[in-house]
Amino acid sequence: MQRFDVIILGGGLVGLTLAIALGRHGVTSAVIDPAESAATMVPGFDGRVSAISSASWKLFEAIGVAPHLEGRNCPIDRIWVSEGLTGGALDFAPDPEDGAMGFMVENRELRVAIDKTAHGAPGVTRFQPDSAQNVTRDDYGVSVRLASGEELRASLLIGAEGRGSPTRELAGIPVAKWSYPHTALVTAIHHDVPHGNTAYEIFYPGGPFALLPMLPGTRSAIVWTVKNEHAGAFLKLPEKAWLAEAQKRMGDFLGDIRLAAPMQSYPLGYHRAARIIDKRLALVGDAAHGIHPIAGQGVNLGYRDAAALAEVIVEGMRTGLEPGDAQLLARYQRWRALDSLSVTIMMDGLVRLFDVPGKPASSIRRLGLSAVQRLGPLKDRFMAEARGESGPRPKLLLGYGI
Repeated sequence: MQRFDVIILGGGLVGLTLAIALGRHGVTSAVIDPAESAATMVPGFDGRVSAISSASWKLFEAIGVAPHLEGRNCPIDRIWVSEGLTGGALDFAPDPEDGAMGFMVENRELRVAIDKTAHGAPGVTRFQPDSAQNVTRDDYGVSVRLASGEELRASLLIGAEGRGSPTRELAGIPVAKWSYPHTALVTAIHHDVPHGNTAYEIFYPGGPFALLPMLPGTRSAIVWTVKNEHAGAFLKLPEKAWLAEAQKRMGDFLGDIRLAAPMQSYPLGYHRAARIIDKRLALVGDAAHGIHPIAGQGVNLGYRDAAALAEVIVEGMRTGLEPGDAQLLARYQRWRALDSLSVTIMMDGLVRLFDVPGKPASSIRRLGLSAVQRLGPLKDRFMAEARGESGPRPKLLLGYGI
């Protein structure tokens, strides 16, 4: 039987990042992932990207991921939010001395960078492809038997398997969830006019249309939210017709456009676990909460979970407590509960606010956006949320070691 401080079920973007952060501070972890590593990092761009907030980027700098993304990310220097192409708008353009608000990274590049950082990292042992066949949590620790026959033992189990987390389900943790009447169409385009490192979020009654800057400066990702009943028709459109429809939503400020990646579609929904801890168990990332991609905060919530849980475990072990101690788990629950709740409620509220049809609702939204643009303190608050820099932050999100 192999012994570790923690066992992490799920080696995705959040689970493996957590393992690296723990390992750099002397905490050993076993990461169990059923996915074939090569399959998740095949060459080529599939259109999927992540907006990494400036706070999450500081985490990457602190644990050694950022160097592997050098030259493979596009800074977000400005965010433009508008109701359609005319009327009220919010222009988030911080002082250049404050640095980028975030960074756009292709998901594949992100996986490769985290994988390279984890390879040979202290304290990180990966079992991949492999899966947990039997899990036992009791007063004395956690035991996991893998499909490969390996027997593992640890003080704490961490569920990082994503939205459908079987660990969360087996623990009997209730989940509030619902589906939105929307589908996300995801792809990327080439355009004639450089994007200037600007992210655009253009709201329409059918759903937001987001343009996200990528390298080089004449390529952007698209996350286009459409009504479920219209998604099939959009996916069946010939390329020329689809580009024409996209051009209507984005106008001509980026010039002529051409597809740069395959089209993919994803159903959209919300879920939030009633609690993120149980006996010798903690949940992180999508296993704990999942939100609409309206502001690109989903994966960043997961990194905030990872940074907070790492700090709780490391500081607890320095005082002689084991990672699965109930006091430490309660601290993690308190720390993350309010932040994750406020962000998920805010994102859900934005989805519903901009989905209200009719000219009166549109006029009110335009008036609201214009008002926020003029009110400096309120605008700064929104900017801090976009950066992931609101509320009490773990040391790793400040760029420090624990």
